[in-house]
Amino acid sequence: MAAFAKTGAHEGPGRIVAADAEGIRRAAELLRRDAVVAFPTETVYGLGANALSAAAVGEIYRLKRRPAWNPLIAHVPGPDEARALVDEWPATAQDLADRFWPGPLTIVLRRSPAVPAAAAATTELIAIRVPAHPVALELLRACGLPLAAPSANRSESVSPTTAQHVLRSLPDVPLVLDGGSCRLGIESTIVDLSRPRPRLLRPGALPLRAIRAVVGEVDLPPFDLDGAVSAPAPGMARRHYAPRARLLIQDELDVAAAARPVGVLAHRTPAPVADHVELLPNDAAGYAADLYAALHRLDDAAVATILVERPPPGEDWIAVHDRLKRAAA
Repeated sequence: MAAFAKTGAHEGPGRIVAADAEGIRRAAELLRRDAVVAFPTETVYGLGANALSAAAVGEIYRLKRRPAWNPLIAHVPGPDEARALVDEWPATAQDLADRFWPGPLTIVLRRSPAVPAAAAATTELIAIRVPAHPVALELLRACGLPLAAPSANRSESVSPTTAQHVLRSLPDVPLVLDGGSCRLGIESTIVDLSRPRPRLLRPGALPLRAIRAVVGEVDLPPFDLDGAVSAPAPGMARRHYAPRARLLIQDELDVAAAARPVGVLAHRTPAPVADHVELLPNDAAGYAADLYAALHRLDDAAVATILVERPPPGEDWIAVHDRLKRAAA
């Protein structure tokens, strides 16, 4: 994708504002002028722009240095707005929306001609979700636009779960709405409904078993993408969610052999002795909620190596395994 020029609609880089009525008003005004705004969701902070404007979408790609083959997720305030973005709204989409929206589920369907190809990485598909964060929903209603909103960070780096994380990665974002720390701390689950049987494209905060309970069997993704073709959904690159430090996943943590300073990410006590230790909860949801924040803390500590104690097996942990595998690639 060619780089787009800046729109000029901004208040100066590096502005974190309270997510109050005035902050929402300022953010909505910027979005209607094709600028970008970072805002909180229950998963991670998103870098939002008008999903129906090729210029605004281009500013997302430019700021994030995001490859053109990697599509975006359109955020909307409800199912009615989602239906306006797609060619067909099947019964399975309505069933999932009724059960999980607002929430950390993204649905992929064939896009309407009204959606610019840039937002879909030139594919015929569009990824859509309704976020379950009061600030995100208020912003969507205030601006009256579907917002394309990938994570508000430089491409391939660790996703942000606080407003401060956003500015450290993307200091030129015109405005960041501060909604505190993200509750779930890991991206949404993405399910492709454009095929005869639902297919999981990205594991995430919503467990796969919950989706199966609504739609039945779900096909699993057979591959990672590395830029050869446009992806059907974000989060499918081989390398993604990566800290600055080298990340190694080990069954038995070998601190002595690692380049120092060494950070450790563990979920069992006692954790091994290292220069910096992050001890995460021993349940999948709790681990995921603090994973990115812990990686940010280790990067802030300027460690050279992050040793990660391999998380437990099992379906509840597939989203965590997915993020760590890509961070270590």
